[in-house]
Parts: sequence; C-alpha cells; structure tokens
Amino acid sequence: MKSNNVVQEKAFRFGVRIVKLYRYLYKGPNLLPLLNQILGCGTAIGANIEEAIGGVSKKEFIVKMQIAYKEARETRYRLRLLIEAGEIELKLGNSVVHDCEELLKIMTSILNTSRQHPSLQYQQNAFIINH
Repeated sequence: MKSNNVVQEKAFRFGVRIVKLYRYLYKGPNLLPLLNQILGCGTAIGANIEEAIGGVSKKEFIVKMQIAYKEARETRYRLRLLIEAGEIELKLGNSVVHDCEELLKIMTSILNTSRQHPSLQYQQNAFIINH
C-alpha cells in the first residue's frame, strides 16, 4: 500500500513495524498484557487516521485525528516502559519511539491547522480553502 498522504502512509508503516515488534518481543505470557496494549494502540493510530480521512465533516475529521494522536501518545508511553524495563534493546526501542514522535508532530500540525483555519472546509478525503 502506497499513499500520497504522508501521515496515512507513515501511520500504516508504523503499524506494520508495531506488529513485527510484537512478534519479535513475544517470548511468553509475562509481557503479553503490555505487548497486547502496544499492539492495540500502535495499530489504532493508522485506523483512526483512515477514519478521519473517510469522515463526513471537519468535526469528525478532527475528532478522529485527536483519537489517533492520543493512541500515539499511549504507544510512546508503553514503548518507553519496555525500554526502561530492559525488555527491548535501546537502539531498537529509541528508533520505534522516534517514529512515533514523528507521527505525533505531523498530527499536531494537522490538528493545529484544522482548528486554526475556519476557512478550511472539509470534503471527503480533502480540505478546501473557501475565500
């Protein structure tokens, strides 16, 4: 899947990375609750971005993008727990956290722009500027 939408593509690639990280880290039931939470929130980022893009209003777009943002923050928190607990190699963990932070920055910019420019009108899959 290749998309012209940067945040959509990055979120998809991040979700794939989270699935691979889950498989890599799964070694038994001890970490399973935390890994399941990371898998859930890490893949929900892209799912919510997809819902935002497919939304029917600017309000729905913003709400879904906010949910994706919150899922990314939760993912980052849980990844940091794994790093600090020594359950993931520092280099790998920091790399995944960096990717998550990149998504957070993009979503912050999208949300700020969406909120600050009332002239942006939502049409499914696109925003248009009304003059």
